[in-house]
Amino acid sequence: MTSQPSASASSRPVSTGSPVEEDILSVGSEDTSGAHPKFGALVLSCIGVVYGDIGTSPLYAFKSTMAIANRSEAVSMPLVFGALSLIVWALAVVVTLKYVVILLQADNHGEGGTLTLEALAQQAMGGKSRIVLVLGVLGASFYYGDAVVTPAMSVLSAMEGVDLIAPELDRYIVPVTLVILIGLFSVQRFGTGRVSALFAPVMVIWFLTLGGLGLYNILSFPSVLNAVHPRFALNFLVNHAGIALAILGVACLAVSGAEGLYADLGHFGPKPIRFAWFGLVFPCLLLNYFGQGALVLHDPTALRATFFRLVPEWGLVPLILLATMATIIASQAVITGAFSMTQQAMQLGLLPRMKVLFTSATHQGQIYIPRVNYLLLACVCVLVLYFRTSTALSSAYGISVFSTMTVTSVLGAIVIWKVWRWHPVFAFGMMLPFFLVDFSFVIANMTKFFHGGYAPVIVAAVVSVIMWTWIRGRMLLFDRTRNNYVPLADLLPMLKARPPDIVEGTAVFLTTDPETTPAALLHNLKHNRVLHQRNIILTVTTLRLPHLKNTDRVRVEEYAEGFLRVRMAFGYMESPNIPLGFQILRKKGIKNELMKTSFFLSRRVLKASSKTGMPLWQDHLFISLSNAAGNATDFFRLPTDRVVEIGTQVLI
Repeated sequence: MTSQPSASASSRPVSTGSPVEEDILSVGSEDTSGAHPKFGALVLSCIGVVYGDIGTSPLYAFKSTMAIANRSEAVSMPLVFGALSLIVWALAVVVTLKYVVILLQADNHGEGGTLTLEALAQQAMGGKSRIVLVLGVLGASFYYGDAVVTPAMSVLSAMEGVDLIAPELDRYIVPVTLVILIGLFSVQRFGTGRVSALFAPVMVIWFLTLGGLGLYNILSFPSVLNAVHPRFALNFLVNHAGIALAILGVACLAVSGAEGLYADLGHFGPKPIRFAWFGLVFPCLLLNYFGQGALVLHDPTALRATFFRLVPEWGLVPLILLATMATIIASQAVITGAFSMTQQAMQLGLLPRMKVLFTSATHQGQIYIPRVNYLLLACVCVLVLYFRTSTALSSAYGISVFSTMTVTSVLGAIVIWKVWRWHPVFAFGMMLPFFLVDFSFVIANMTKFFHGGYAPVIVAAVVSVIMWTWIRGRMLLFDRTRNNYVPLADLLPMLKARPPDIVEGTAVFLTTDPETTPAALLHNLKHNRVLHQRNIILTVTTLRLPHLKNTDRVRVEEYAEGFLRVRMAFGYMESPNIPLGFQILRKKGIKNELMKTSFFLSRRVLKASSKTGMPLWQDHLFISLSNAAGNATDFFRLPTDRVVEIGTQVLI
């Protein structure tokens, strides 16, 4: 790989899509403070946000499980009891024990989620563990697979209730589902602040309805509650050994959305999430599943649409409307999670920069990423058109969900070992049962691979390749171009030997390595032969902490006469904002006027070459990602009229 300056240095504002040489993966934001919501309000809010996905699983989980089991034998008490027992113990082990009891304690300064757990494990391993990095990439990639399937599955399953009211409307289910999904994705740019105010009341009504309908149907067959005993699940799997994996592959749908418990930890804290789970969500889910079991035992013909047959015919329309709202909320939570996951991945260096829009002036976490939004919409619409029914789509559901959960189990064990300082035998011993359960669900879902399970795997594979190409490409680019740089300590004697013209003002040069001279500074001296009165060598880094206080954000070093080295640090959950750092500099006594400061950026023009550490196709992919990356001016919130870009050509 060789690097050479372009024939003529360009000096112009950075344009969208220009790959900036100093590709600094950092963020910044104001510290926001305000009154903490009361505990009751937090519990209510987390019911609306955290439990949307898992709260809509009764629409399809029991029905899909029974549909698989019913292929080998008619509906019977052992069959229903076995299916119910599997679902109950999946909820108890995966959701309650693993997430609610254990992982909610594994926070990174209050934040949770797959990438947060990866950051915590990476920090504990010294920041250089490739295994942890690979696990983080896999966990994030499979989350995108889940984010594609969940909206399609949820909305389709809700709309299929229309078939019970008017069978002749069956042909309109797919078109109406597409209209709802297109509308849902189209309003993302307006933000979820106003809509989210309706989430909590709707979901509270939804869960009370689930519990009420379940209890009403349990009264017709109270002995169905005996299915809580785990022996029914074990007998069920033993007696259906030939299709046991297939049954596990659909029964696990009952716990889809469990990852949201951990991902939303930073928004609500562990206590409200636990209180909502044990106080409302878990009991109502159990009642509804037992109610569906009682209904099928009482009337086996109800198996075709078990959930919607829980109500009398007059209640179908209200229940379909309520289910539609609940599934939209569940889809909204996954879409918002995809935006947050993408932002974290960008800050941690797993993805190139993308345009991030903030949809709320008071809540920094409410963001909108147009590119992600429309890619998700396209994938979701393709799934709806291809599978057409929730039963068929259930084959695509599960692999990505439980692959993410399996990764979480491994990362959780590392955190318990390294961060909590447990003995490795106890740390891995405690998480091993959860890993085995999660992995058994992955294997079970693999039986559906050729029947649609390949869909989320393809999405995850594409995302993994993109992430790994970006990581590997940046590492190679940094290592090889660094050899062409001049150490900053060697530059000063050169300047004294051949002093350039000094011009008024302040120049800021962004760099990833404060020990070497930024390429933009070298090329400015070479082509323009000028140096500013004050030169700031600025390094912006992302720490593996979610947030930082402003007092800890900036460090200043007087390097030499006319030169300052400034290090700005930000958390991976924060957003780009270099002007904030300059405000902090002023408070530290470093005078600067943003509108009298020039920001010099070095722009790479990448050209493919066969002499690299990656295959040629990966070189081309890396170049495409670099060209599509958002520009540093927007990413760091720099004043657009104060940016100067100097171009270089790099062969990779």
